[in-house]
Amino acid sequence: MRQWPAHAEFLFLREGGCLDRWKSTQQAFMVHSTGHIMTQADHSLFRDVRQTRRQGPRTWPDADWPAPADRHRAGVFVEDMLELASQSGVAASVMDLPGARELMLCLGGNSPYLSDLAREDIQAFAALLDKGPDSCVLDAFATCAQFDATSGREYVAAFLRHAKKRIAFICAIADLGGFWSLEDVTQTLSRLAETALELALKHMLWHAGEAGQLDLPHPENPTQGCGLVVLAMGKLGARELNFSSDIDLIVLYDPTTYSQSDAVRRVFVRMTNDLVSLMEARDENGYVFRTDLRLRPDPSSTPPAVTVQAATLYYESLGQTWERAAMIKARAVAGDLTLGRRFLAAIRPFIWRKHLDFALIDDIHDMKARIDRYRKAGRTDLAQLPDSVLADPDASRTWLLGHNLKLGQGGIREIEFIAQAMQLVWGGREPGLRDKTTFGALKKLVGSGRLPRAEAEVLARTYRFLRDAEHRLQMRADHQTHSLPDTVEGFDAFAIFMNQPDGEALALDMLPRMREARRIFERHFVIQPAHNGMEAGSVLMPGPEEGQVAELLEKYGFPSSQLVEAAQVLGRWSGNGLRALRSERAHALLRALLPALLSNFGQRGNPLACLRRFDALLARQHAGVQLLSLFERNPELINRIASIFDASAFLADHLADKPSALEGLLAPEPEEGRNVVARLKTLAREVSDVEELLTTLRPLLRGEEFRLSVALLEGRIGEDEAERERTQLADTIMTVIKQAVERDHERRYGRVPGGGMAVIAMGKAGSREMMPGSDLDLLMVFDHPEESQTSLVPAKSHKAEQGGGFARPRCIAVGQYYTRLAHAFIAALTAPGPEGPLYAVDMRLRPSGAAGPVAVPRTAFLRYHAEAAWTWECMALTRARIVAAPQALRRALTHDLARVLDGSIRPTPPARAALLADARAMRERLARDLPASSIWDIKRRAGGLMEVEFMAQIFQLVAADPAARSPSTRLALGRLERCGVLGAADAKLLRQADFFWRRLQALLRLLCGPVPPKELETDLVPAALNILLRNMKARTVPELMERTNLLARDVRTCFEKLVGPVAHAAQAERPES
Repeated sequence: MRQWPAHAEFLFLREGGCLDRWKSTQQAFMVHSTGHIMTQADHSLFRDVRQTRRQGPRTWPDADWPAPADRHRAGVFVEDMLELASQSGVAASVMDLPGARELMLCLGGNSPYLSDLAREDIQAFAALLDKGPDSCVLDAFATCAQFDATSGREYVAAFLRHAKKRIAFICAIADLGGFWSLEDVTQTLSRLAETALELALKHMLWHAGEAGQLDLPHPENPTQGCGLVVLAMGKLGARELNFSSDIDLIVLYDPTTYSQSDAVRRVFVRMTNDLVSLMEARDENGYVFRTDLRLRPDPSSTPPAVTVQAATLYYESLGQTWERAAMIKARAVAGDLTLGRRFLAAIRPFIWRKHLDFALIDDIHDMKARIDRYRKAGRTDLAQLPDSVLADPDASRTWLLGHNLKLGQGGIREIEFIAQAMQLVWGGREPGLRDKTTFGALKKLVGSGRLPRAEAEVLARTYRFLRDAEHRLQMRADHQTHSLPDTVEGFDAFAIFMNQPDGEALALDMLPRMREARRIFERHFVIQPAHNGMEAGSVLMPGPEEGQVAELLEKYGFPSSQLVEAAQVLGRWSGNGLRALRSERAHALLRALLPALLSNFGQRGNPLACLRRFDALLARQHAGVQLLSLFERNPELINRIASIFDASAFLADHLADKPSALEGLLAPEPEEGRNVVARLKTLAREVSDVEELLTTLRPLLRGEEFRLSVALLEGRIGEDEAERERTQLADTIMTVIKQAVERDHERRYGRVPGGGMAVIAMGKAGSREMMPGSDLDLLMVFDHPEESQTSLVPAKSHKAEQGGGFARPRCIAVGQYYTRLAHAFIAALTAPGPEGPLYAVDMRLRPSGAAGPVAVPRTAFLRYHAEAAWTWECMALTRARIVAAPQALRRALTHDLARVLDGSIRPTPPARAALLADARAMRERLARDLPASSIWDIKRRAGGLMEVEFMAQIFQLVAADPAARSPSTRLALGRLERCGVLGAADAKLLRQADFFWRRLQALLRLLCGPVPPKELETDLVPAALNILLRNMKARTVPELMERTNLLARDVRTCFEKLVGPVAHAAQAERPES
């Protein structure tokens, strides 16, 4: 008998087990709302979702077959089968195989439908017993592959009906014996449907071609390039078809495939109707598949077959949320598959939005609720069902009578809803989450951190159990049913078919699973009313009573001095003054959120500032539903933004100006940081032009930058890690933008044979030390063979670009070619969007500075550094790092940079004394022309970060040794020590200073913005001071000030010892002795 080990507690309940003992055992397999963790056995079950139910080392057909519910009918069936076998010449040894009799008893005593199929073809049944399901199903599909599609219609229909019966029977037997997993069964049934559609379509296209109605491009293979495609939706699209599923289809065609588009329309519309008729026509052998075309665009006013052009336009302009959800599973299965794939790629932006869209959950949830009300899906309040009911076998069975396993609470549809809704929310930004199958989606949601592993395990096992039950329901009589029997006798009989001893055992197994699935569903998608919600929300209704608002604010912790101004903010929210709050849905969301908002703000040091900053965030929204839905679905965000609003005016203003940055706080840790670059590359491959790419990249960059900033403030990430991740993100963005710009450039101006352009990062980007708000210091160098002086346009491009988005491509001079390419690249990085550009770019470190060309020829770059470069320009090149370049150019430039840095490019390498004198003079000039604004100007103060970086850079030039070089200041200092250029004590001091200054600078940037504070205690609010002191491991501001001054003094002493004395600094930047 099949048993689920994790549910063994229900067996002893029927033998006198107590409720307390049941409760303790229940923790081994359930995850309650308190979040208990799954056992190791359950964990392995989730990871091995494809395992079969077969027990032990049995071989076909010996299996754990369900016992017969009706023993009399089972006995009669066995006698009939043995007699038929004898009459048909079937060897007695086949019918006597181990397990064969138990299989026949199972069929005869549980399923009239399957027993009838076995009687109808005793030879096929004997072959199945002899060869097993794997071999038999391969034979069946091989027969389909050899079928002649040019046969007459009736013969084709009869063949398909027979193939359906034969393959469905094999699937049922393999399923009942546990020889196939659920995926094996559903994928085989789905393959059957695809094969039937392809054969039927080939038959119709061939006859249309023979009749002269279509001029097929490939008559020998009618579906190839035919311009008509069948898209599978729903369970067929996901390859999850069950035994009595409808097949949901969308039929599309491209009229431009043929010259007579009007005639083609009539042919394809009629062909679609014929296809449905052939699939659904019944005779004594049943039917092939019930077919539903109602998922096509606007089905009430469109023909059965729709043009791809009309469908694309519909989804881009009128597509609804439920259609986005449906299209997740869409798949081309018959006809012109290339056309189908092109169409699905074209509507990908409609399905997968690049911004987070939590409002869609309400849309899908409302649609599901309407379906449930219309179809009367069964009992409600499953999540609140007490343990006493689950511990009572009779009560559990009574509750389940007549319950709909598909549409009811805790059922199949709710589990699919969780997977689909989460994919729709996150899949636009995380392509790795996209999966048509339910199991695949659950796994990927766990891998990305979007769904807790324990919850996904419960959902996966429950889904598998319910799909098994659904199959048993449909196997009994080939009815499209999802409802459990509504009588005790029927339920008990069904339980035996489910390999359970009786109905009570099945109920004790099934109901707890469904309750846990429902609780998970409600945790994610059913919003519970907040405490005091009515009271708080009422202040946003028109005309609150005088004093009510102030009393409420005071109750939530607002000080009396702030009540009047806070009430004014709430007054703005109660009317239609804010654009974001002009819909009733937005007002309803805000009323529901208000208790949590006021409670969190009231706990901060300055509640009014938090309220105002949230008001500023709202005021910049075109429509508040999206933002407020995000908070509704992620209530933990309110506490986090309250802390940010309280501590950092800079981050609060940043969030108001760039609200997409808020998405970064939804990123799970630590998977998100590791996956963001892969997601970015995948998204870049999906877009077709530069403008679309920029629109895709901006919210992703904003969210990731904000995530790193908040993680640094919260102490969940170190400065080194944050800098590396920021730089890696910038590198990837520059790489994909360069690739996209180059594709556009080639369409305009062709290619330079053997030529290429390199993007070289300098400064913080080059050293992989990018801070919040860092710009990109860039240098672009190009090279080309001497013989290539103009770009070349392939002859075929002249014709290909006609009518496209670009003018006819033309050849231009090489210098002009790369200058325009560089300008296009910089323009893409700095293009202003609704929330600003991707990055600010600084090109002043290129040869000749602002006076030089944007893109420098390699020959000119080498000549400049051989003849005219200043020492500081060579210092800057110690942090040069090639981000993107063709391989040959990358190798050449790597060699060139080494020659510049070791001085060998010059006729006479510079002397050590000259290099040190230049570095000292440069430091003096910067101190004179750009003095530090205060001791908290970490970069420019005496003994600050600039002097640490200067020492690392100048001594790399002095060393003239590749082993002593690295773009990273920290790594360079270590290598200089190993090469003997720096002493151990000096290197240790400088590494400590480098880390301390970078961390302090990053924190001050996040808390105060780009302008350093004058005085910490006056310029920072208490919450910001607390964050700063905690992260810098200081107890008080004087302690932090003392540490910074001592460190600055030591760094200045080291600089003057190693490089040379510096003229006295201004008082603001001078370290105290």
